[in-house]
Amino acid sequence: MMSKVLSALSLLLLHGLAFAGPAMDAGGAKQATNWHAIIMFLIFVAMTMGITYWAASRTKSTADFYTAGGGITGFQNGLAIAGDYMSAATLLGLTAMAYTQGYDAYIYMLAFFAGWPVILFLMAERLRNLGRFTFADITSYRLDQGKVRTMAAISSLVVVVFYLIAQMVGAGQLIKLLFGLDYNIAIFVVGILMMVYVTFGGMVATTWVQIIKACMLLFGGTVTLILAYSQFGFSFTELLQKVEAVHKLGPKLMAPGSLLADPVTAISLGLGLMFGTAGLPHILMRFFTVGNAKEARKSVLYASGFVGFFFNVIFLMGLCAVIIVGQNPDFFEGGEVGKKLIGGGNMVAMHLAKAVGGNMLLGFLAAVAFATILAVVAGLALAGASAISHDIYARVIRKGQATEAEEIRVSRFATIGLGLLAIVLGIMFEKMNIAFMVGLAFGVAAAANFPVLILSMYWKGLSTRGALWGGYGGVISAVLFVLFSKSVWVDVLGNKAALFPYTQPALFAMPIAFILAYVMSKSDTSARAKAESDAFEDQYVRAQTGFGASGASH
Repeated sequence: MMSKVLSALSLLLLHGLAFAGPAMDAGGAKQATNWHAIIMFLIFVAMTMGITYWAASRTKSTADFYTAGGGITGFQNGLAIAGDYMSAATLLGLTAMAYTQGYDAYIYMLAFFAGWPVILFLMAERLRNLGRFTFADITSYRLDQGKVRTMAAISSLVVVVFYLIAQMVGAGQLIKLLFGLDYNIAIFVVGILMMVYVTFGGMVATTWVQIIKACMLLFGGTVTLILAYSQFGFSFTELLQKVEAVHKLGPKLMAPGSLLADPVTAISLGLGLMFGTAGLPHILMRFFTVGNAKEARKSVLYASGFVGFFFNVIFLMGLCAVIIVGQNPDFFEGGEVGKKLIGGGNMVAMHLAKAVGGNMLLGFLAAVAFATILAVVAGLALAGASAISHDIYARVIRKGQATEAEEIRVSRFATIGLGLLAIVLGIMFEKMNIAFMVGLAFGVAAAANFPVLILSMYWKGLSTRGALWGGYGGVISAVLFVLFSKSVWVDVLGNKAALFPYTQPALFAMPIAFILAYVMSKSDTSARAKAESDAFEDQYVRAQTGFGASGASH
C-alpha cells in the first residue's frame, strides 16, 4: 500500500514538473527552465521518498512518529537542527544582505546565532528530561494539563501557520524563478511532498530529510565559497580592499550602518531572533528525538558549530559576489552594471554559483534551495500536527485515554489538513510581503512560548493562572503590535499612519508576558497554586537527573 501511494505521488510530481513550460517572467527578465536544477531536485526527491518508505516501516508507535523513538544521536540531531535553522531565506536573503549592506548582515546573523547559547545552557538538558513529545509537556508538567496544553498548542499553531505561509510563498517565488515552473504548481509540489514525508515517515523521515538537506547545503555553500574566494588568493585583506574600492558604501561597508540607526528596533529585533529561536516549536521538538540529556546538549553544540560555520560562509559569499557578480554585466538587466539584478536582489547567491561553477553548480544550489524549503516545511507540519494530536486531542479532548493508533491517525489527518491549509494560504498570499510573517513567527515564539517555558522550568511560583495570562498575553500582544506596525497597518492594509511606531514586537510583548505571568501567579492564593508550587521540587529533581524521563524506545 505504502509503495503504491509513493509511486502515485512520484508520478504526480513528475507530471507537474513536465509542465515546467516556457520561461517565466522573473523580476522583469525572462528566466529559462533550469533543467540542471530540476534533474538534481528529482534525484533528491527520489532519495527522500526511499527514506520515507524505509521510515514508514519503522514508525509503529507515537514515540516513533513524534520523536523517531528517541534513537537519533547527538551528531545526527545537531545536523537536523542546523537543517531546520538554515532555510532558503538564510542562503539567499543573508547573502544578498551581505552583498548590499556588508557588516550589517553579520550583525543580523549574530542576533540569529545568539539564541543557541540560551538553549544550550538554560534549556537543552531540562527539555529532554522533562518533555516527551512537545514543549507543552514541560509547561503543563505540574500545572492544569487541559488549560495550559490548550494555550501552548494555540501559540505553537500561530507560530507554525505564519512560518508555513512565509516558507510556502518563498518556495513558490523561488521555484518560479529558478526552475521556470508555474507558481501554483510549485506550491502544490511542496505541499504534497511535505504531506508524504510527515504522514508516512513521521519524525524518522523528517529528520533524515533534514540531515541530507543540511549536508547538501553545507557542501554547496562551501564549494561556491572556495571557488569564489580562490579568485582573491584566499586573502581576506585583498578581498576587502577590492570590495571597498567598488562598493557604494566604500570604507563604511565593514562598519555598523542602517541596521543600528534605530536602536529600539535593533534591540527588539535582536531579542526576537534570540529568544524566538528558543520558542520555535519545530526546533524545541528536536530535543525529544535523542536518547538522553547528554545527547541533547551535544546536539545543540553540533548545531551551533554547523550554523556558525554556514553564517561565515554566506557572509564571505556576499562579499565575493560584490566583485564577481556586481562587476559582471551578464547578471544585470539590459547588460548594464548597477541596474537591477536579473531575478531580483535575492538571487545574488545563485548568480555567484553560476559565475564560479557554471550551470551545474547553479543547478545544485537551486535544487538545494528547494530542498531546504521542503525540509523546513516538513518540520513545521510535524510540530503543528503534534500540537493538534498530542496536546489537544489526546490530552485535552480524550483526557489521556486515546490509544497510540488513534493519536497517530489524528496526527496524519492533522498533517494533511495543515498541508492543504499551507497550499491555500501560499496561493492566497502570493503577492504579499512575507517579511512581517517571519517577524511575527519569531515575535510570537519569543513573547508567548519562551516566557512561559522558561518560567515553568526555573520558577516554582508559576501557577496555572499565571501561565495562562502570560501565554495568551504574549500571543495577543505580539500579534497586535505587528498588526498595528507600519509593515502591516500601512503597507498591507493601506492606512495612513501606523498605530505602533516599531516593526518588531519582542521588546514590548516579552515584558508583557513575563509581568502578567509574575503578577497573576503571585496574586494567586488558591490551594491549587500552593500545590503547584510544592510540586516544583519533584520537577526540579527530574530536570536535573532525568530520573523518570522517557527513554529511547529503540
